[in-house]
Amino acid sequence: MDRIDLFRIFARVVESASFTRAADTLGMPRSSVSAAIQELENRLGTRLLARTTRSVALTPDGTIFYTHCLRLIADVEEAEALFRPDSAGPRGLLRVNMPGRIARLLVAPALPAFIQRHPEINIELGATDRAVNLVEDGIDCVLRVGPLEDSGLVARTMGELALINVASPAYLARRGTPCHPADLAGHEAVGYASPTTGRVEEWEWMEDGRRHTRDLSWRVSVNSAETLVACCLAGLGLIQVPAYDVRHHIRAGELVEVMPCWRAEPLPMALLYPHRRHLSRRLQVLADWLAQLMAAAVM
Repeated sequence: MDRIDLFRIFARVVESASFTRAADTLGMPRSSVSAAIQELENRLGTRLLARTTRSVALTPDGTIFYTHCLRLIADVEEAEALFRPDSAGPRGLLRVNMPGRIARLLVAPALPAFIQRHPEINIELGATDRAVNLVEDGIDCVLRVGPLEDSGLVARTMGELALINVASPAYLARRGTPCHPADLAGHEAVGYASPTTGRVEEWEWMEDGRRHTRDLSWRVSVNSAETLVACCLAGLGLIQVPAYDVRHHIRAGELVEVMPCWRAEPLPMALLYPHRRHLSRRLQVLADWLAQLMAAAVM
């Protein structure tokens, strides 16, 4: 079997986490898929997949090879399309992941214009507040908010999200309006538990160029931005949230900004993807579009 075909079969097995499901989507017998993986492992001289009766998982060597495999497949697909009459623009599937509120409020409403401009690109848009693994989850790029860990991935800066302090009019009528961080002693927050660590984050503000934090009492904690905003609207406490996220609620009078002079430090945004020299045309146009979209949306 051709080597690139072996790569494609291997990638489909990884994405499906099943020989049977991979065979179904490829229109091949399961035995042929299994034989292709065995041939690939023999060629490479290492075991790529750990198989059990119920699941298929990448081995450490398989994880490394899968990253290279995806890049090689993308390079071959783009090379094959260079001289097709209908290959004027980038084409293919992009798997993208980002925080849920950004996906719903900023990206999804703007996607029709992107699809119209690039009709040969298909997008699988994943929305979650948890950190995903590009290799394990078969994702081409991920939009991250907050400080980055050293992941070995390329990080393209997408700007910063300004954070503001808000509460509902009902909460402020009941508990009063805080004007200074010293006033927080008499207030409650909606606790935000990190989806990664499970810890409720501290209240934060910048003063004289220095970052300050304090624990704020809460009666309800949540682990998603969507629920955080919903609880604030319900009058359950103060929250710190990206300004774009509640702009329409403030305009409608449903939320009120408080302590505008004591905001938290802005959150950096970055698009993460594998090594730059393997950046596909479709990923490049998406990255450029996202950069423009974020710049306009978070002003």
